[in-house]
Amino acid sequence: MHRQMRDQIESVLGGSPNMSSQQHLENCRECSLETARMREQAALLQALRAPAEVEPRTGFYARVMERIEAQRPISIWSLFFESAMGRGLAMASMAFALAMGIYLVSSERIAEQTFVVKGQPDWVLSEDMANPGIAPDRDSVLVNLVTYREQ
Repeated sequence: MHRQMRDQIESVLGGSPNMSSQQHLENCRECSLETARMREQAALLQALRAPAEVEPRTGFYARVMERIEAQRPISIWSLFFESAMGRGLAMASMAFALAMGIYLVSSERIAEQTFVVKGQPDWVLSEDMANPGIAPDRDSVLVNLVTYREQ
């Protein structure tokens, strides 16, 4: 199809061609055949139209509204618990938290057994290394701390 006809094709198919496009269609066999094919296609498409306005069956709108209301909003948590990967991730996280808890509790017990700290902090400061485990009385610790001089 020639450029002149491509520019005017809407008016030609609509039934109101200008004089120059009408003369071109009479003289050019290629453009007149292609325009005739387009008119046939338009007629076929119009034949596919519904003859009258079609009304939906009774209760259609009610069923659509029920379905809309029945759908629950998607939550971020549903992505985790409804998919296999999400469940696996949740289980791995729980196992990791459990392992960390066990490690912390057991390492704390080992620390308590290694560093025996009895009583008050003054006992730790004045512990007699020659007699471990025997705590001196409070007054003697205070006397030692008061009379201490650096050399």
